[in-house]
Amino acid sequence: MMDNVSVITVFTLSGLSGTVSLRVTLFVLTLLCYSVIWLVNLIIIVTIIVDKSLHEPMYIFLCNLCINGLYGTTGFYPKFLHDLLWTTHLISVPGCFLQGFVLHSSVCADFSLLALMSYDRYMAICRPLVYHSMMTKRKICFYVLLSWIIPFNLIFIGTGTTATSRLCGSHIPKIYCVNWLISNLACSPPMAQVIYPAFSYTFYFLHAVFIVWSYAYLIKTCQTSKENKHKFMQTCLPHLLTLIVFLGSVAFDLLYMRFGSKELSEHLQNFMAIEFLVVPPIINPLIYGFRLTQLRKRENVFQNNVHRRI
Repeated sequence: MMDNVSVITVFTLSGLSGTVSLRVTLFVLTLLCYSVIWLVNLIIIVTIIVDKSLHEPMYIFLCNLCINGLYGTTGFYPKFLHDLLWTTHLISVPGCFLQGFVLHSSVCADFSLLALMSYDRYMAICRPLVYHSMMTKRKICFYVLLSWIIPFNLIFIGTGTTATSRLCGSHIPKIYCVNWLISNLACSPPMAQVIYPAFSYTFYFLHAVFIVWSYAYLIKTCQTSKENKHKFMQTCLPHLLTLIVFLGSVAFDLLYMRFGSKELSEHLQNFMAIEFLVVPPIINPLIYGFRLTQLRKRENVFQNNVHRRI
């Protein structure tokens, strides 16, 4: 057994065995989806960078959210497109750990950025008098840096503990690598690998509590005046929709991965597996893109009125 363990250099990914006749169609659709993800996210990123009127905390955080969307999907789509063109679906052990790291860190960074956006809306609506002193350029850079560093360090530790495990298997029942599934292949998981999930769940729990608390306070505050209600609808509603889409998509995949039935068709299993890599990266930029369009229209109307008066 020990000799067999030492020669494991590749993992086998499952999930595409029943798509032989549909590979060309799936390849075209997947490539189109990936292209749309790049297009809609790049439009938001470039618009925010170029338009100085959008250099505000909320849009800076949105820009990072779109960058993270491109980062996370890059960890999946190129490999998936490659697999659609081949009959064997293999991935090297280092490549598998890298893919798992990218996907996990992207999800964690999304969570951190969404929590940061909740904090920004809380400060803007509930504490407007101290908003500008609390959301200076230096503090914004610090907040953004933390929202990237903490998830990366957390996932790096988890990936490192999994990578030190001795593996007794090479088959991953999914179309991409996930640290939890890799750890299931370990002959005897180390104690650190048992303790790590507690830190991971604590990370998600604290962020979730903070987001819920922020919005509970926001809703309570916005009920006191029409102006606050208007601010909530204009700036908080897009973020709330983004948050619901993200949490729903990730929870959908996590619950299915742990408790899903293997009796479901392979196509449905694959859709459940990639849903969080398809819906949020496309829907989130569209939600905020509509909001940016409204903002730019109002600016154009304001500028036209000024010119008329002049």
